[in-house]
Amino acid sequence: MPVDITTLNGPQRQAVECTEGPLLVLAGAGSGKTRVLTYRIAHILEDLNVAPWEILAITFTNKAAAEMRERLQGLVGPRSRGMWVSTFHSMCVRMLRADAERLGFSKSFTIYDTDDQKRLYKEIMAELDIDPKRFPINALMNRISTAKNELKVPGNFAKEANDPVGKVAARVYEKLQERLKQANAFDFDDLLLYAYLLLKNHPDVLEAYQLRFRYIMVDEYQDTNHAQYEITRLLAEQHGNIMVVGDDDQSIYSWRGADIRNILEFEKDYPQCTTVKLEQNYRSVGNVLAAANAVIANNQHRKVKKLFTDQEDGEKIHVYMASDERDEGRWIAGEIEKQRQKGLSYNQVAVFYRTNAQSRMLEDMLLRAGVPYRIVGGTRFFDRAEIRDVMAYLTLVVNPADDIAAKRIINTPRRGIGKSTVERIEQFAREMDMTFMEGAEIAIADPELRAATRRSVGEFVQIIKDAQSYSGDLRKCIEAVIDKSGLISALQAENTDEARGRVENIQEFLSVVDEFVDTHDEEDADYAAPTAGEQGGEGEGAAEPVRVLRGDSLADFLEWVCLRTDLDTMDEDGQAVTMMTVHASKGLEFDCVFVAGMEETLFPHMNSVGDAAGIEEERRLAYVAITRARKVLFLTCAYTRQIFGQTQANPVSRFIHEIPGELRQTMGVGSQGFSGTGWEKRGSRKGISGSGVEAGGGRVFGRSSASAPGGRSERERREVRTNRIGAGRSVSGAYVRPGAEKKAAAKMTFAAGDTVDHKTFGRGKVTKVDGDTLYVRFSKSGQTKKLLKDYAPIVKIG
Repeated sequence: MPVDITTLNGPQRQAVECTEGPLLVLAGAGSGKTRVLTYRIAHILEDLNVAPWEILAITFTNKAAAEMRERLQGLVGPRSRGMWVSTFHSMCVRMLRADAERLGFSKSFTIYDTDDQKRLYKEIMAELDIDPKRFPINALMNRISTAKNELKVPGNFAKEANDPVGKVAARVYEKLQERLKQANAFDFDDLLLYAYLLLKNHPDVLEAYQLRFRYIMVDEYQDTNHAQYEITRLLAEQHGNIMVVGDDDQSIYSWRGADIRNILEFEKDYPQCTTVKLEQNYRSVGNVLAAANAVIANNQHRKVKKLFTDQEDGEKIHVYMASDERDEGRWIAGEIEKQRQKGLSYNQVAVFYRTNAQSRMLEDMLLRAGVPYRIVGGTRFFDRAEIRDVMAYLTLVVNPADDIAAKRIINTPRRGIGKSTVERIEQFAREMDMTFMEGAEIAIADPELRAATRRSVGEFVQIIKDAQSYSGDLRKCIEAVIDKSGLISALQAENTDEARGRVENIQEFLSVVDEFVDTHDEEDADYAAPTAGEQGGEGEGAAEPVRVLRGDSLADFLEWVCLRTDLDTMDEDGQAVTMMTVHASKGLEFDCVFVAGMEETLFPHMNSVGDAAGIEEERRLAYVAITRARKVLFLTCAYTRQIFGQTQANPVSRFIHEIPGELRQTMGVGSQGFSGTGWEKRGSRKGISGSGVEAGGGRVFGRSSASAPGGRSERERREVRTNRIGAGRSVSGAYVRPGAEKKAAAKMTFAAGDTVDHKTFGRGKVTKVDGDTLYVRFSKSGQTKKLLKDYAPIVKIG
């Protein structure tokens, strides 16, 4: 039965019907490329009567392969079963399983994951006497992985290596391949390398595959690296029926070895090629597409295409200039609630950011607003290994009896304390009934241990002991602990993108410390909720406030962090806002998208700012972010931002300026008529949520209006003069005297037992009144909050 292709548009149909010879399909975002791929395969199977095993379809993820198989099943039924639809790596495993003996392996080979791989690297480095402090393991793994993806075997790699790390990597690489062969194992990069060597050096094997696969299709071609490019080229040599689908405007993985030239030069590699552009977008409204087209048009190295849609224009692109990163997160949370009131479910909302370090403040503000979220493709900030390491050091300083923390970090970063030493310390501790740290002190004098090991254990114990004597400024104390631990210098020595990201996360941790100090020199409102056991009746004094946390106490800080992050953020019905980096968002779509941190040095990232190719990749990343939105797109930036432990005032991202003014609607600091959702202005910094936003007109100042009656500080006056955005309108005259906008509640009197309604928290009952402070238990959350009646958006009911 012929496949019905009447539902396809013109270019889609052309791509499906062009079955012979090379075909390049440039598929813009949301233009139906998976549809084209599946219909083309169905057409070849049904209408050209080709056998399923003569078709090879390569995707980039197992998820995409599964989706394609499912769609094919719907189009042609069980006929699709004999087909190879797989990722590059699984295709290579199939080839290697069949002919492993040709390469000196047996068919029962195993595949090492990163963890196994790391262990092997450690053994090899010890064997070759390579100092992991001078040559960090990750730096070597990175170099060797790149070499394998560029198809460089150990001999060739050694000839080209002329820097110290390269020379050491060459020695490790040679030994690594020997050891892997002894173990009858491949690592992930070997799968591509050995499959290529199998095809290149064994003409009969290559010929068998070339004759077998009459039609080859490769999805996401812009993400292929050199090894994948060469394997595809070899397989397609015989019949030349190779179709590649991709979008050069969405090539965002150069740091993983992806080479955009593969797609840009396809027509040069295959001069007889047919090129089809899919430009009709079925995902986004007109204004979102116009914005995406305008931004990407600034790239020089691309195939020109322009997305269009039959849908209506939709809302303008909302641009919000926040006063700082807290205001940004709070405003996003408020807008999400507005979207929800319009009938959008949380599942249809996504928040994107350029670096993982940004997620902390956004998570925090969504938590405060009670917006459930899930983080995709990243770990929650406090679950990240490097943050847990920092927390373990601080925990050990406060509680030396915490053996779990001690064992986690005694050799993190590496200081030459191996497994047998740890076991020996544990033995001392067990026999003498003492803590692990006390056992470590005994080990310092243990003649059975090597002198170097004893010295390392001594240094570790000393770091913790010294830290216990630090006092004064909490941030300085914590900085000193992190510095002495050597965590950052070890990561810097690795010199990989991953390590740099980890360093940024540790620096972001210092922003957490600053936030704690800032919100705890007076009592923190979040902390005023008594535990369930303490909640009494509704009468006066039923709910005693919990003790005050001190801003200079490390123990209090650790307690605050633990209570703060151990929150279940998923709604019962599984509804949640999705949070992820822009890189992780590729291929997804949402009705409503927020992209936070649209500032120079953040997005585009500072690592790319001086580099033309880097800026083009950042712009492609912005294009990916914009084209994820189906209906509404919000871009946010901040006037000042504390990130990586430093306060920065960055210019608005060039990518916002590249969107024509008539497509943008600007709000926030510096735009006329500051518009917020109301609740982000709801209180003094210390009074309610430690929010940093002033009650009067949504401005941010250093002190709360509650604690600073008098006039404006110089900083406030300067901010009023200088805040500008977009069209450059100034906010002069927008200043509201602190306290001038006190809430209606200020004039009311409250007593225990009164029922009140709060803008964010809903209905609640006053449990205690202490001067201007109200303790209110909210029925929705079951929590008791401490509110300053002067600033809280509450009304008395009845």
